[in-house]
Amino acid sequence: MSGANATDSGRREPLTPPPDAGRPVRHPDAPAPGELLGAHYDQCFGCGDGQSHGLHLAARAGEGVTVTAEFTVRPAHQGAPGLAHGGVLVSALDETLGSLNWLLRVIAVTGRLETDFVRPVPVGATLHLTARCTGVAGRKIYGSAEGRIGGPDGPVAVRADALFIEVDLGHFTRNGRPDEIEAALADPDQLKVARAFEVNP
Repeated sequence: MSGANATDSGRREPLTPPPDAGRPVRHPDAPAPGELLGAHYDQCFGCGDGQSHGLHLAARAGEGVTVTAEFTVRPAHQGAPGLAHGGVLVSALDETLGSLNWLLRVIAVTGRLETDFVRPVPVGATLHLTARCTGVAGRKIYGSAEGRIGGPDGPVAVRADALFIEVDLGHFTRNGRPDEIEAALADPDQLKVARAFEVNP
């Protein structure tokens, strides 16, 4: 999940783990490999079912600290005629990278994301995404992802490196819209998701 102002130092954070970063470790209570992760929030543009023009991106847990995901580019996602908008592709990469946090059992927001656009993605194409956590240093979580068209082994269309920052639930109550946050926490399904991340032993 994106988090503007996750870092406020004004300097650009590197997207590769520092030499002293720890190896990412899958949490013992993480979803099993192959398990569908589901939406973290119904109104999320990336994964929520409540967004009619959203990506409806479906992510699955992989081995270790990896995930796979896919979404099909619809006409509402185009920029140039017949081609996916670059911002939509960035959203898909961001959502996939953010899904890694399900496997670490932490709440984290995007601090920095750098994307390479390798080839255009046409409307009607399914983008097959993979992401992996490359390191953890304190509250900083590093990851990389790529999206392929024509199948999981098809040509690379987009790739990204990212830095996520671990936060607590207070990040959202302090910065989000109170009415929507209250509604989300009143929803039993959303509360279940939130509580799944409250304790990270």
